[in-house]
Amino acid sequence: MSAEFHLNSVEDLEKTVPHILNALEGRRKIALYGEMGAGKTTFVKAFCRHLGVRGNTASPTFSLVNQYAFTSPDGRETVVRHLDLYRLRGPLEALDIGIEDMLHDPSAYCIIEWPQIIEPIFPPDMATIEIEILGENERVLKITRG
Repeated sequence: MSAEFHLNSVEDLEKTVPHILNALEGRRKIALYGEMGAGKTTFVKAFCRHLGVRGNTASPTFSLVNQYAFTSPDGRETVVRHLDLYRLRGPLEALDIGIEDMLHDPSAYCIIEWPQIIEPIFPPDMATIEIEILGENERVLKITRG
């Protein structure tokens, strides 16, 4: 099953996040694909804002993992873990940062930029989102669910 969203601006993305969450059908582990400058971090920021994350969200390019807390609609405290694996040289480095625990934490969202290095250990319910650049501000988000 898949879904596709055409966006012409960041405002379109903000309005589309609820539909993206619906298309994810409850999946909380997301592999985020797209070339440099496609808007992966912009997507994560909009996603976090919609969930109710307060405070600044930023690219984890140098820290590898950023964690943002929020309160779910049922009142439970939970987190979004935002990972950027671009600088990793191999899957062992991903294991060293605890990727398996993050992928199997049922309550937390885990959104991974540049996930190619860990594809062999994706959980069966992993969702993938590919962001394709069509123009200066135009993007297509394609969601595939595992």
